[in-house]
Amino acid sequence: MNPTLSRTLRSLQRNILAGLITAGPLLVTFFIFGVILDFLARAGLPLVHLLDALFPEPWLTEPWVQYVLAILLTLVVLYVVGRMTSQMMGRQAIRLFEASLQRLPFVAKVYTSVRKLIDTMLLKQEESTQRVVLIDFPCAGQKSIGFLTRTLVDSASGEILAAVLVPQAINPTSAYLQILPMDKVIESDLTMEQAMSMIMTGGAVGPDSFRYGRAPEPVLEEPMVVLEESETVLSAPFEDRSA
Repeated sequence: MNPTLSRTLRSLQRNILAGLITAGPLLVTFFIFGVILDFLARAGLPLVHLLDALFPEPWLTEPWVQYVLAILLTLVVLYVVGRMTSQMMGRQAIRLFEASLQRLPFVAKVYTSVRKLIDTMLLKQEESTQRVVLIDFPCAGQKSIGFLTRTLVDSASGEILAAVLVPQAINPTSAYLQILPMDKVIESDLTMEQAMSMIMTGGAVGPDSFRYGRAPEPVLEEPMVVLEESETVLSAPFEDRSA
C-alpha cells in the first residue's frame, strides 16, 4: 500500500475515533433525552387533539406546535397529579383508585409491580434496601454487577435467599433475575450512580477502584494472659549462734 495513503487512513481513523469519544456521550444524552420527549409528546397528544376540538385554531394544526404543546400538557398533568398525591385528599383518591384496580386481575398485577419498582428506584439511598452487589454470573469466577432488590427465606431449609437483578451492559432495560443464597452475594462499595455508569458505558466510566472480593472478617485477638512469677523467698539456713 502506498505509504502516503496508509498514513492518511491511519490519521482518518484516529480522528474519527477521537471525535466519537468526544461526541459519544453527547449523542447518547441527546438520544435518551429525545426518547423521553417523544414519550411525553405521545402521552399528551390526545389532550392536544381535545384542545383542538374545543378551540379550533389554525396554529393548533401545526406539527411542531402540537409536539411542544403535548409535552407541556403532559408535564402539567404530572405536576397536578404529584401535587394532589402530596395532599390528604389526593392520597385518599389514589388509594381509592388503586383499590378499584385490584378488581382487574391482570392490570392489578402489572400496576402493583411497576409501582413497587418505581418506589424502590426513587427512594433515597439511605432509605432504600437496594444495594449494589457482585455475583458469579454467567459462570463461576466471572463477576457481574447486580442490584439486591430484596431478601427472602427458603421455606424448606430456612436459608436466607437474595433476589438480584443483573442488568445487561449498554442495554440495562433487559436484565436477568437471579435467586441465590445470601452467602454467594458479595456486597460492593459502588453507589447506584457508579454502577449504572459502568453498565451504560460498558465499564468505560466508573471508579478507579472498588471492592471486588469479600471484606475480610475482623480477627478477634485472644486476650493475652500474663502470668506473674511468684516471688520465692529463700531463707538462709538457720544458724545456731548460741554455740
